[in-house]
Amino acid sequence: MLTPAPSATKPDPQDLLAWYDRHRRELPWRARAGEAADPYRVWLSEIMLQQTTVAAVKPFYLNFLERFPTVEALAEAPTESVMQAWAGLGYYSRARNLHSCAKAVVDKHGGLFPSTEAELLKLPGIGAYTAAAVAAIAFNEKAAAVDGNVERVMSRVFVIEEPLPKAKSLIRSLTEELVPADRPGDFAQALMDLGATICTPKRPACALCPWMRPCLARAAGLQETFPRKQKKETGPLRKGAAFVVLRADDTILLRTRPPTGLLGGMAEPPTSDWEPDYEPARAVLDAPIEARWQRLPGTVRHVFTHFPLELTVLFAKVAKGTPAPTDMRWTPRLKLHEEALPGAMKKVLAHALGDLPGAKTNPGKNTPAKAGS
Repeated sequence: MLTPAPSATKPDPQDLLAWYDRHRRELPWRARAGEAADPYRVWLSEIMLQQTTVAAVKPFYLNFLERFPTVEALAEAPTESVMQAWAGLGYYSRARNLHSCAKAVVDKHGGLFPSTEAELLKLPGIGAYTAAAVAAIAFNEKAAAVDGNVERVMSRVFVIEEPLPKAKSLIRSLTEELVPADRPGDFAQALMDLGATICTPKRPACALCPWMRPCLARAAGLQETFPRKQKKETGPLRKGAAFVVLRADDTILLRTRPPTGLLGGMAEPPTSDWEPDYEPARAVLDAPIEARWQRLPGTVRHVFTHFPLELTVLFAKVAKGTPAPTDMRWTPRLKLHEEALPGAMKKVLAHALGDLPGAKTNPGKNTPAKAGS
């Protein structure tokens, strides 16, 4: 339940903005003080930053922007190119939605992003947070952009006992009341910066916070106990087999997953179904081609958003000229980095080949990665 702060000590947006003017972060997608924000860059960064850290996003963002400098360039790009540029960021449905959104902006809006939160919400892949963030930052509309950082700040300032995600609507309502009419974009970014640099999940630097005095959680010494969260349900372990085939001309057998669903549109070595009761001893029955299969020691483990995955890896060498099965292809090993390989499949290939850049593996041990990648 919400415990209202006394009116005299409610957080003052101007205090936060004064702090932001002194301590704002320099980010590659953020306009400098006094400059107009580029809606395309704001939108692109906000999609990339979902479920991901700023440090992880920076190199992907710069590379993506170099390949697709405008929304028109992104809309015209082949899907395979977009997925390849996104590979490694995880949550691959975001990349598909990003591409669809770019096409909609070009086809329906002449390449110009809508300037209101309501119109932005009509675009593919844009939810409440992204619409509010783009509207506020790029178009200075009075909108409340509430991400994880903002939820943490507001839940502490107002000691919101209701756990997330149930508290989301309450937090959004409280945030909307604080958005100033004159600088809504700066206010949105200031709240994000406050949560990222001062009001951190652990050991927040309360003495440096511009909202230290009105913060009820800090006054009670309970700041690290907020926000309250419901325990996440994790699905059961799924198992399967992955088949890495090396042809004599140094090519690797790959296929593209269906366009929708988990890892949709991404590349992978062929795999079996992923099931809780999958029997690795019978994995060879799921092999894509006839070959002398070698079961490699250990397993590859990966953690998705809703379940962990454990893959047994089988390896085989075949003669030059061996045809690829239907809907599969041979890719030169030296060009694997050009394929849209998700993190889990990079681990599989590294487990078998040992020299795939950007993948880690430790045979026989768990190697969990960020959820969704």
